[in-house]
Amino acid sequence: MRRFLLLLTALVAAVPAALTAAAPAQAYANAFFPTQSSGNRGADVLAIQHLLAYHGQATALTGVFDSGTVTKVKAFQTAKGLGVDGIVGPATWGALVVQVGQGAANDAVKALQVELNAKRNLSLAVSGSFDAATNTAVRDFQSHAGIGIDGIAGPITWKNLVWHYDYPVFTNMCDQDPDGNGTANWATAAAIGQVEKAAADFGATGQGKLPLGDAGFEHGGDIAGHASHEVGLDVDVWPIRTDDAQCTAGRITWESSTYDRAATRQLVQMIRAAAPGHIMAIWFNDPTLIGEGLTSAYEGHDNHIHIRYCEKIHPNSLYDC
Repeated sequence: MRRFLLLLTALVAAVPAALTAAAPAQAYANAFFPTQSSGNRGADVLAIQHLLAYHGQATALTGVFDSGTVTKVKAFQTAKGLGVDGIVGPATWGALVVQVGQGAANDAVKALQVELNAKRNLSLAVSGSFDAATNTAVRDFQSHAGIGIDGIAGPITWKNLVWHYDYPVFTNMCDQDPDGNGTANWATAAAIGQVEKAAADFGATGQGKLPLGDAGFEHGGDIAGHASHEVGLDVDVWPIRTDDAQCTAGRITWESSTYDRAATRQLVQMIRAAAPGHIMAIWFNDPTLIGEGLTSAYEGHDNHIHIRYCEKIHPNSLYDC
């Protein structure tokens, strides 16, 4: 009996250690392969295009999920015996990603380098060569994500990297922080790609930059001053001013004397055009824009435009197109 009790004690003591050892494989508990489909844009789409090339289904490297990409995704799904719908969901992602490590040289490495640059704000050469810099970047990401550090991009590393949020380039935007949330500008790669496109289009009109308010934190979760903005698909931007000084002269409401309805209408139209089929709602209380079907009314949205992006097949029904 004493030997049995000693053995039982040893087994019980070993359980926490075993769980701890296994924990890194879980990384972000909410990580998943985000579904990408026609109309999406951004780093995840560009990575998909490189992965399609690796599998013999090369398409134009646009970073836009266009008709050519849909065609190649369907061809890939057919070849792999997957459901043929032209949508890159978890199963198709799982078949697209391949394990790569130092010394590899192929299009899958290019996809990895695209993801690392976007999700970790790096400037790796997208060369397709898994060189020392790429090896360091993979190891640094694995450490950041809390997964096994081996410098090899396998299924767990890929899933956590693709899921990880993206940070915008502010070439055509300015960073506003109305709620004291610091650099809460992280969002999914698709949301970032789509708002960057709208900002570039608006910037080309010569009416100033797009003021970006809160999006979310790097790994999602609660954010002060917001009931949502937790899954990387909610982005706030500010209305446009008649003096084009929306980045320097402060935030206004749709009722302000310096509110430029025409420019704000143009901005909202560009936001919609940059993400066809991927906008669940745009909340802004200008009654004229609401009457035109461009925005919807929502309490507390007099001084900012809340864009809710969506994806085909999202685990949260509020973001499922």
